Amino acid sequence: MRRRLLLSTLAVAIVAILLLGIPLAYATNKLIYEEAKQALEREASSIVGGVGFSLESHQPVTRDKIAQEYPGRYIVITLPDNRTVTAGTPPRSVDDQLTATATVSGVHVQVAQPAQQVRDEALRQMLLIGSLAALGVAVTVGLAMFQARKLTLPLIDLAETADRLGTGNARPRRRRYGIPEVDRVAEVLDNSAVRIADLLAASREFASDASHQLRTPLTALTMRLEEMIEAADYPDVVREEGAAAIAQTERLVAVVEQLLARARHDRTGGAVAAPIDQIIEQQVEEWRPIFRRDGRDIRIIGEQGLVGMTTPEGLSQIVATLLDNSLVHGDGVVTINTKQGAASVVVEIGDQGTGIPPDLEPRIFERSVSGGQGTGLGLYLARSLAAVDGGRLELIQSRPATFGIFLRQASEARLAEERVVIGPV
Repeated sequence: MRRRLLLSTLAVAIVAILLLGIPLAYATNKLIYEEAKQALEREASSIVGGVGFSLESHQPVTRDKIAQEYPGRYIVITLPDNRTVTAGTPPRSVDDQLTATATVSGVHVQVAQPAQQVRDEALRQMLLIGSLAALGVAVTVGLAMFQARKLTLPLIDLAETADRLGTGNARPRRRRYGIPEVDRVAEVLDNSAVRIADLLAASREFASDASHQLRTPLTALTMRLEEMIEAADYPDVVREEGAAAIAQTERLVAVVEQLLARARHDRTGGAVAAPIDQIIEQQVEEWRPIFRRDGRDIRIIGEQGLVGMTTPEGLSQIVATLLDNSLVHGDGVVTINTKQGAASVVVEIGDQGTGIPPDLEPRIFERSVSGGQGTGLGLYLARSLAAVDGGRLELIQSRPATFGIFLRQASEARLAEERVVIGPV
């Protein structure tokens, strides 16, 4: 922008100088020649009067006296008796001179001046006009650079402020630049920063309150389940079911902590190298009875023994979300396929249903978007949980619906840690 502003200002200045300078140069050149011609005519008239006075007073007309009075001129005087008196140095070329004549009472005077003298004077005036034009261009460039800097620096500063707001740094800067329009934009950004800061503070307060309110009942629920196990008449059966319920409760506590950490923008990097098979088998064991009640089943295929970087609770919640979606919106057998990708460990979960409608496909992971009567938060939160651990959740196929969970490889994570510890080679 600074360059465009400078070039446009310079172009306007040059055009203005040319529009004024060219007519001025032409008029000045013409005026110099006209003044030289008039000066010669006045000198010729003066010489005629002087010669006539000398003849009437019977004084001699001498060339030395005339040459002394009119230096730089070539003067030819023709007297009434046809005598000729010359004064000055004759020009080299008859054509390269300016002349003027005067005749009074039989006395004829011709005054000549070399045209080179007039051209030299005209050239000096042209150089003066050119110098003034160059000075004008230089002053214009200086003013344009100053104005461009005055206008662009505030815009750069405002862009940095907007970028800071985008990264979550919502501290207003309170800077003003003396330009009403730019100051208005700065004021709007400062007001937006205050509002964003208030929203962030409210969000953090909510996260803290929610953490306290959720952790307490979950802890109490765990304790009650433990008491139920101890007091049961059939300890083996109750202990098995209670242990499963406690595991689910502990996993729910971990998921809540992870979601609250995300709400606080706290990236703790809790992903570990976890066996994928165990997490998937545990979820299948919990969900298979529910699917069988609806006449459906869950099948596990693919490679075994894969290890990916994730938090077990987070991956369990992602798998549970996809199985729940398949139970509600899908049909047929659900297939969980684990495989080793080129740069990640992949878990694909799909069913045999009609899939995702075309109008929902581009927005399937957006918040509050649902194909049924749900809240539309499941897939959104599942993708967020995957992103926290450095992975991602993608829609691989729309009809029938197949989702893919891409996890970092354990070797890749160890290599990144070694680079951090050792530093660049």
